[in-house]
Amino acid sequence: MQNLSDQPCLIARSLALVGDAWSMLILRDAHAGLTRFDEFRKSLSIAPTILTRRLAALTEDGLLERRRYSERPPREEYVLTAAGRDFLPVLFAIGAWGRKHRNTDGVTRFFDAETGTEIDPVMIDRATGAPIGTRRIRIAAPE
Repeated sequence: MQNLSDQPCLIARSLALVGDAWSMLILRDAHAGLTRFDEFRKSLSIAPTILTRRLAALTEDGLLERRRYSERPPREEYVLTAAGRDFLPVLFAIGAWGRKHRNTDGVTRFFDAETGTEIDPVMIDRATGAPIGTRRIRIAAPE
């Protein structure tokens, strides 16, 4: 399969970084406050080898950074970078799509910690104010 990170489309390039489910779920959990390997492993029931690879890739790609929290024994945690924090709206857009098009019985819900209201994301185009998906799009090749 052709390497997506070389594509001119930013959707393809972004998917090359975070296009697998494990990476997105790690980022979801990092937004919920998880930082340590064992926390991610327990939350996701993921094999340690897969988790190690995904954490390394997310760190290398600049969505997470490792910080030492213990010298003896040496232990590190994974914290969101600015790029990782900016990924939260993407996760909520995926969740909103799932709420609309998939079975929602017994699903996790997300609430604003300050107001207690359930989060209901809306994606709009900044220039027109139109909700994304309500207008036709045109794709332009790079110049």
